[in-house]
Amino acid sequence: MPGRIVEIANDNRFLSVYRGFLVVRSTQEEREEIGRVPLDDIDALICNAYGLSYTNNVLVALAERGSPVVLCGVNHSPVGVIWPLDGNHYQSRRIDAQISCKPTLRKQLWASIVISKIHQQAALLKELGRPHMAIKRLAKQVRSGDPNNIEAQAARAYWPLLFGPAFRRNRTEAGVNGLLNYGYTVLRSCVGRATVAAGLHPSIGFHHSNETNPMRLVDDLMEPYRPFIDQTVLTLVESGQTEINSESKRQLLTTLYSDIRTDTGKSPLTVEIQKLSTSVVHILMGQVNSLHLPTIS
Repeated sequence: MPGRIVEIANDNRFLSVYRGFLVVRSTQEEREEIGRVPLDDIDALICNAYGLSYTNNVLVALAERGSPVVLCGVNHSPVGVIWPLDGNHYQSRRIDAQISCKPTLRKQLWASIVISKIHQQAALLKELGRPHMAIKRLAKQVRSGDPNNIEAQAARAYWPLLFGPAFRRNRTEAGVNGLLNYGYTVLRSCVGRATVAAGLHPSIGFHHSNETNPMRLVDDLMEPYRPFIDQTVLTLVESGQTEINSESKRQLLTTLYSDIRTDTGKSPLTVEIQKLSTSVVHILMGQVNSLHLPTIS
């Protein structure tokens, strides 16, 4: 049975160990118990909130089980990982596999990611009743490594169909672009946490190669999920919300926990992202041949 990635996302929590369980309590006066998880079931603990406190026994118990503890900063991105010395050969093997991944495999994986992203863009346009077949056909032109940059060609056709002919994607502008920027930041943080929890190094990617970017693998893996953020932004814009405020932030955050359709039914987006990160590990270790990507419709 696969282990669980446990994320502490609410503020003011106290973590302790009791009879083989990780126990989470409120730090308020009543010290109410919020929940408990068997320590043996935990693959990774993600600490992503303010005011968290732990007993040393928590860190020791997880280290003894080979489970990393991921520490997240104010922007919800990983800033550090506590890796166990006993059993950390799993991570070492995974990072070694990332480093030694052959260029041909990197190119094949990037092509799969681009194809999935284009199909998700086309699926969103189809759901909205807008022209989508031209973009969907572009997916068939993607070759290993996407040397012709079909991804960019699809984007140039996609944005005007989604937000109107006058729209231009500009990362420095406010309004719709600002909402997209915030949504992508949230998505990037989620993918980053899943990547680190899977024992992968976020800097060793398949395609993104900017030497100043510490999240190159994360930026590769988040691509197929961008259209889910795009859909939420469109909903906000159509309801008259074009600024980043508490309500628009709430809706963009909620996107991560919304169900998406998969080959086996429906599953929360966060779970699918965790499965994608795990599938990267399995490919690098020679256990499977394809990435776990969103369903192609």
